[in-house]
Amino acid sequence: MKKYENQIKQWLKENRARGARLLQILVRENSTRGNESSTQALVIEKCRQLGLALDIWELNGVELKKHPAYCCDRQSFDGNPNLVAVLKGTGGGKSIILNGHIDVVPVGKESSWEHDPFSGIIECGKLYGRGATDMKGGNVALLMAIESLVANGIKLKGDVIFQSVIEEESGGAGTLAAVLRGYHADGAIIPEPTNLKMFPKQQGSMWFRITVNGKAAHGGTRYEGVSAIEKSLLVIQRLQHFEKDRNANISDPLYEKIPIPIPINIGKITSGEWPSSVPDTAVIEGRMGVSPEETIQSAQFEMENCLHELTKNDVWLQEHPLKLEWFGGRWLPGSLESDHPLMNELTKSFVEVKGAHPVVEASPWGTDGGILSTVGNTPVVVFGPGITETAHDANEHINLDDMFIASEIIALTLLKWCEVDV
Repeated sequence: MKKYENQIKQWLKENRARGARLLQILVRENSTRGNESSTQALVIEKCRQLGLALDIWELNGVELKKHPAYCCDRQSFDGNPNLVAVLKGTGGGKSIILNGHIDVVPVGKESSWEHDPFSGIIECGKLYGRGATDMKGGNVALLMAIESLVANGIKLKGDVIFQSVIEEESGGAGTLAAVLRGYHADGAIIPEPTNLKMFPKQQGSMWFRITVNGKAAHGGTRYEGVSAIEKSLLVIQRLQHFEKDRNANISDPLYEKIPIPIPINIGKITSGEWPSSVPDTAVIEGRMGVSPEETIQSAQFEMENCLHELTKNDVWLQEHPLKLEWFGGRWLPGSLESDHPLMNELTKSFVEVKGAHPVVEASPWGTDGGILSTVGNTPVVVFGPGITETAHDANEHINLDDMFIASEIIALTLLKWCEVDV
């Protein structure tokens, strides 16, 4: 085994420039929602060069909608395919899914960026651009790990199933489609930007919309109306208390360093049409975190009860009920035992490369891991390069050294998990 490990380490050391160049190429392509095809084409070509067995298909939204885990407002997936590329094993070893998403979030205000958001420029060992850390850097770490095996002629017993999926940032339709297409494995690694921490547990989340009704009136006689904005403040205050109550019940040590394990975030409020009018409608939209140990349905039920309790003490809200809707993105929670064999093998490889034990925490955000574990019955660890704080932000970047460290750790884990056919 040591011989193969040394071969991998040497190959990765000698091919750092190749990996950095691949990441530059991917980052320079805009793969925001609905524009994934050009970047996906580059990944497909890379997998073809590696001799992997390719499965390329467009998502069938009609069929996906029939599954209870589907949650997506995208109208069409035409022209933007999913990719699964398999390094086929010789048989007898454990299989593994290496799952990465190719879609990225919008760039936001371009004036906040020091460079073009799709520049891929490298400065002081860091590569900049939208998607560099979330999560094209992780995808390249996976591809380099696979290439290190192929280049050295190392045969594994178990299958390595590389997935480059679309639509993760909006709820995971791409990974759900891969699961329903039949892709399952004995384990899975998702290289989201964890800063090389290991997340055996993933928080779930979902978007909500609360419509608050008031009564319109002239601003000069506002006492004749009921302000929907003022009533919405009551709702927000109640949600803040609700958040505290939910988090007070969490004692999992993996959340010890996370100030708010399962936040409730108010992200958008709209109300009113005229400064001199009392607004008769306010709409609150936000995100509700879901703990790894609960279901989406139980969290929704708690939210409904929370709002019901609020209306008990307010005559207006009793007569004009709040409207709660669940819409847009939704990410299933996921959980894996900290001593699961996949965690053990990944930890061994981490110690071998880094000379220290990894930090193990629960993820502060949702991933496709919930779909793989809950729907696909595949054990998942989220582990990858990149700093969470730069994801979705201006000047997003990744430390290239971390990308190669992650690649080496993952490659060594493949040797142990899938087993070398000698």
